[in-house]
Amino acid sequence: MTPKRAQEIRSAFTSFFGERGHAVLPSASLIPRDPTVLFTVAGMVPFKPYFLGEEAAPHPRAVTVQKCVRAGGKHNDLDEIGRTRRHLTFFEMLGNFSFGDYFKTEAIGWAWEFVTEGLGFDPDRLWVTVHLSDDEAAEIWRDVAGVAPDRIQRMDEDNYWRMADTGPCGPCSEIFFDKGPEFGPDGGPAHGGDERFLEFWNLVFMQFDQRPDGQVPLPKPSIDTGAGLERILTLIQGVESVFDIDEMAALVGEASAVTGVRLGAAEHSDVTLRILAEHARTMTFLISDGVFPSNEDRGYVLRRIMRRAVRRAHLLGVTDVVTPRLVDTVVDIMGADYPDIVANHSFVRDVVAREEEGFRSTLAQGTEILDDALDRLAPGEALSGELAFLLHDTYGFPFEVTEETAREREVAVDRDGFDGLMAAQRARARQDFDARQATAADVSAYAGLVAEHGATEFVGRDGDTCEAVVLAVTDDGIVLDRTPFYAESGGQVGDTGTITSPTGRAEVADTTYVVPDVHLHHTAAVDGEITVGQTVTAAIDADRRAAIRRHHTATHLLHWALKHTLGDHVKQQGSHVSDDRLRFDFTHFEALSTDEIVAIEALANADILDNPATRNYETSMAEATAAGAIAFFGDKYGERVRVLEAGPHSIELCGGTHVQALGDIGPVKIVSEGSIGANIRRIEAVAGTRPVELLTEREQVLAQVAERLGVPADQLVAGADKRMAEIKSLRAELADMRQAASVDQSGDLAGQAADGVVVALVEGVDRGQLRDLAIATRDRPGVEAVVLGAAPDGGGAALVAAVAPDCDRHAGELIAEAAATIGGGGGKDAKLAIAGGRDPSRLAEALDQVRAAAGIGG
Repeated sequence: MTPKRAQEIRSAFTSFFGERGHAVLPSASLIPRDPTVLFTVAGMVPFKPYFLGEEAAPHPRAVTVQKCVRAGGKHNDLDEIGRTRRHLTFFEMLGNFSFGDYFKTEAIGWAWEFVTEGLGFDPDRLWVTVHLSDDEAAEIWRDVAGVAPDRIQRMDEDNYWRMADTGPCGPCSEIFFDKGPEFGPDGGPAHGGDERFLEFWNLVFMQFDQRPDGQVPLPKPSIDTGAGLERILTLIQGVESVFDIDEMAALVGEASAVTGVRLGAAEHSDVTLRILAEHARTMTFLISDGVFPSNEDRGYVLRRIMRRAVRRAHLLGVTDVVTPRLVDTVVDIMGADYPDIVANHSFVRDVVAREEEGFRSTLAQGTEILDDALDRLAPGEALSGELAFLLHDTYGFPFEVTEETAREREVAVDRDGFDGLMAAQRARARQDFDARQATAADVSAYAGLVAEHGATEFVGRDGDTCEAVVLAVTDDGIVLDRTPFYAESGGQVGDTGTITSPTGRAEVADTTYVVPDVHLHHTAAVDGEITVGQTVTAAIDADRRAAIRRHHTATHLLHWALKHTLGDHVKQQGSHVSDDRLRFDFTHFEALSTDEIVAIEALANADILDNPATRNYETSMAEATAAGAIAFFGDKYGERVRVLEAGPHSIELCGGTHVQALGDIGPVKIVSEGSIGANIRRIEAVAGTRPVELLTEREQVLAQVAERLGVPADQLVAGADKRMAEIKSLRAELADMRQAASVDQSGDLAGQAADGVVVALVEGVDRGQLRDLAIATRDRPGVEAVVLGAAPDGGGAALVAAVAPDCDRHAGELIAEAAATIGGGGGKDAKLAIAGGRDPSRLAEALDQVRAAAGIGG
């Protein structure tokens, strides 16, 4: 049976080539190893090292159905999604590959066989193109595949492929489908209508190596096939739009269901439904592969895609969260072929839900501001860059969302103005020193020091003291030509210590960068005098520095342990490293469980116990990146960087100070974990002697508790359980006694009924007992309604009104005026109303008001 649906074609394609000796490989991640592309944009991207000869291919031939994303950079068609019939951000590429194995004869023969026999395309409606120079391919199409010569056309650059200006290249050959005369003029792909002749299969023949001085044949020519699944499906299923193929149509249907908007109701709402359907696939697969919505790189593209979808739903008046249900449908439809999205389903669902909820909280306000600004524009006037920046900076609107909204109103946006403000903001961020330093120090007074003496030489990695020359002495502190004092940066606090000269001694309370590369030693007190030009001895507090080193290296270990335990979506968002503790902020969407915290601590402490030496060295940024080092939040990087290798698992860029071996850290203990913003968590931890001190403190507390419970410390839990059981039993007995007392007291109160209504002030009860007593009294024979007042032990005043089911009196109305009298308010229920107030001294007055409302005497 000829395959018709997406799942059938995926299976048919991989089976066909698998039977012909190809290794059937799963789709590679959307996050490529290739640093030149943001996402995996084609089926050949995962195999690029094999084609370039950088790595040996593990298989001579392979077949894949590769998930791909094109959004951002030069592959940015995002604005066209939903408006055209073919544009997609997420798509699938069918590909069979030869790594120096078979070449044109097999590739062409198998392509024609699968297309005509496997997919059932009518050969009389197929055309083939080859490069002008590729006689060999033309002959194979004619003699091996049996394509009529008049159906083989030659083209120039459209049929030549290059990976780059130099490197592998070669001619390519494409298969086209003739949709018929109603779609344009005849003449084949070379001369006919673009809408009539649709390309759906591309064979790239990598047979040359392009060098600066010309081409030479590759020793092992290779094959790269690319066939777009969605485009093939439109042809097989006889539809004009990718949004009408089976899987996409189901997603459009789900988008209609979650929004409550019928497909076909209006063009603008149809565009929204298509955007929701298309973006649902993209967000599901990107998040599953480890992309997390953020404001940088891949995360920014994902966030922009998600917010575009949410904004479109918002414009339709949809107030409910929509993305989780769309993710569910993507997983239901595509999970059988992509098991990763099934395994990561709950994680993806949580991420999209949190991202959408966070964006919706500011979307309405930002949209109102933008719409108001657009309404006030004169004809032909552009929206200002200042407003676009405000929406981006304060309301989380990506510039592209503002631009798209304006475009819908045929209004331009001042991109240059926006870019200028963004650049200024980035510049401010780079120069944003500690607020105390920025206000206390006149940095202009220090700028000349850099020109005259150069940067401060930091020698604190090699020792705790050094001889130095005083370059400046101000009210803010002292500047030296060289120093062992670390200036606060990269999350690590500045050093403290002393600066001593023949004539004076200064206590250094902190060290910061007064201007880039110039250390300012903030002095708390000076005994004697220190003057410019003197030679001094600068000495840090060595014990404090040692504690800081322990916490800083521990931060790196915890970063790795967090990633290992929670997932690669964990990214550092900030840190603070001092002598008494460390703080680490990171991306994650939910609170850490006790088990996760235990696992993270165990990973870090296991590396510490192994006690490998650390390696802290300077290298080029390129070499550090090649070694796998990742950037640490807060550091600034130039062409030369410092790298910390902290044991076998952690390698990161870091300019701070660190221990020489992991065992020097001592034990690490996480002492707190919590949220500091949407999708941002914070842990605090201690290292070195502090965990031991905490253990001692807690042991003392446990000993005191054990003593009070009268059990040994090692039986504390059992002792606590026993006492809790006793307390529970006593509370139950007390409740029974109170209930019995209420029954007895309710009889006395019922005897006070006037015309079936009881109004009374009672003493010695709490609010719960007052409620129970009122109900018990109401249930006595002859009682229709009860209002009781009391001054509970906890303070304030309380009123309870209870009315029998068959009585037409209204409990809330009986105590409405009385509740105001005691300085409060309460329930309005017809049968049981409870009110509280601040003034028990007016309870008697309030109960008289109840009697008046009930029409009974005092």
